[in-house]
Amino acid sequence: MENKIKKIVLAYSGGLDTSVILKWLQETYACEVVTFTADIGQGDEIEPAREKARALGVKEIYIEDLREEFVSDYVFPMMRANALYEGLYLLGTSIARPLIAKRQIEIAELTGADAVSHGATGKGNDQVRFEVGYYALNPDIKIIAPWREWDLKSRTKLIEFAQNHQISIPKDKKGEAPFSVDANLLHISAEGKALEDPWLEAEEHVFSRTVSPENAPDKPQYIEIDFEQGDPIRINNKAFSAAQLLTELNDIGGANGIGRLDLVENRFVGMKSRGIYETPGGTILHAAHRGIESITLDREAMHLKDELMPKYAKLIYNGFWFSPEREMIQSLIDNSQQFVSGTVRLKLYKGNVQVVGRKSPNSLYSIDHVTFEDDQVYDQRDAEGFIKLQALRLRLGNSLREKE
Repeated sequence: MENKIKKIVLAYSGGLDTSVILKWLQETYACEVVTFTADIGQGDEIEPAREKARALGVKEIYIEDLREEFVSDYVFPMMRANALYEGLYLLGTSIARPLIAKRQIEIAELTGADAVSHGATGKGNDQVRFEVGYYALNPDIKIIAPWREWDLKSRTKLIEFAQNHQISIPKDKKGEAPFSVDANLLHISAEGKALEDPWLEAEEHVFSRTVSPENAPDKPQYIEIDFEQGDPIRINNKAFSAAQLLTELNDIGGANGIGRLDLVENRFVGMKSRGIYETPGGTILHAAHRGIESITLDREAMHLKDELMPKYAKLIYNGFWFSPEREMIQSLIDNSQQFVSGTVRLKLYKGNVQVVGRKSPNSLYSIDHVTFEDDQVYDQRDAEGFIKLQALRLRLGNSLREKE
């Protein structure tokens, strides 16, 4: 079976792990390997991946800037749902995987490849996310997961393999890394090794996108975000593209110590995992979107969204972005956003985000109805019948119990 594979598309970062994987694939499967490197805002220089791939004999090299597509077609639809996994996690790693998987499958079709490969380990969620995505888009694709096949089970063996095959090793990779990092435009995560004990607080050097709340400015910062049909389009009346807007909010939030999360979560593969997350812009957007929905969404529509949100978040976390049920829920969510337009004012201070103002031409908030002063639109006597009808089943139930 292995010998029948003709060409493989590898998700390639240019780092030690995927460089070793690249060479291992070439040797093990004796076929051509195509590399695909995606810029989704991880912050690393990605062009060096081109030279590394060339040095390893790769002829077809794809390096693509996917930041705008990532934010507009994946992050923003997720934000419309106010998605949080297990009540806290803004799904920064999870939401990036379907885009990478989709582009890998497209490149496989372009290049005539019959297999795809990734560098996810056999213990984590990413192997599931990538591979479920691959199969959803191409049911017949062959998938090669080196971490489940090879015998290079330690960092020492990886480095030995690299040295034996003249693969360059960055100096900082020769020692054992203190923790594993994953980054994109929405967030950066750190987990494993030095962070595995959930009792120990993460040290300050773990954080790279946010200042500590203690060291954030002593004066609050106020910003305004304009929304149009559920999506943010302006900050302080300045228009941005999707990726530019999230980048700007990352800078603003990071400077104010916003978006840190220390979470023990339940992985799809069965174990619990401790992660340290920084999502400054996403944390601001989550609060702002709920703020504009609070005055523009019908009560029952809002409550239905909130009931569906955990299911929607779990689908993304588990890798089912391309599933029919996620698409069905997305259609409902997107339909709900038709009138979610307006402006939210937020107060940012030492790690906290607080909605302090909201306005919309579609506002359902009526001062005339809620005022404590005299009004001409609400007859308080109507409440008596409403309350009696709501309480009817309780009164009947109580009457029956009294007869027993």
